[in-house]
Amino acid sequence: MTGGLLLSGAIAALLTTALPAHNPSGGFDDPPPDKIVIKVATVNGSGCPQGTAAIAVSEDNTAFTVTYSDYLAQAGGGSDPTAFRKNCQLNLIVHVPQGFTYAIASADYRGFAALQSGANGTQRASYYFQGSSNTAAKTHPFNGPYNDNWQATDTTDWAQLVWAPCGVQRNFNINTELRVTAGSQSPGKVSFMTMDSTDGDISTIYHMAWKECPES
Repeated sequence: MTGGLLLSGAIAALLTTALPAHNPSGGFDDPPPDKIVIKVATVNGSGCPQGTAAIAVSEDNTAFTVTYSDYLAQAGGGSDPTAFRKNCQLNLIVHVPQGFTYAIASADYRGFAALQSGANGTQRASYYFQGSSNTAAKTHPFNGPYNDNWQATDTTDWAQLVWAPCGVQRNFNINTELRVTAGSQSPGKVSFMTMDSTDGDISTIYHMAWKECPES
């Protein structure tokens, strides 16, 4: 379901009313001892048909993984004209222990791309909390010729993290996108970019930062 990942200075003030006190050491608080629970409210998009996206939470509450099994964009050759762009919108219900809040500190994206000469691929992710009109986004371009695994990592400084509001439930939305253009040099050959794998080893990992909420 980018972003607290990928937050820029222009949107660093998002949800400032919910921002816990700054940690003078600049580090992250330890994750809460109780296990967080992440549930998927909705999964929508051409890149994640029903039953093809799975979420798992790490044992130490510091990360969760989204694994896709049918996330592929392609262009050129005999590709369907609508196949050049695929996306997946995850709407997550994140239950956190009492007195804590969280932000997404970084994200790692992995996949495979086969881009012909002149072709281009793009991976994009955006993130926002329910009720917020602002969206944080980051784009990673890949240029052909390219025939290999790809990885994109986004990180956010502590001072720029966007925190979930304390004391209220706000669903967290993640919208990822893959886009491929065939390019003028090789329009007759298929180029593709995927965020999945045959052995299920390709996944997207989101790393979480934690803070205690101020006492009310």
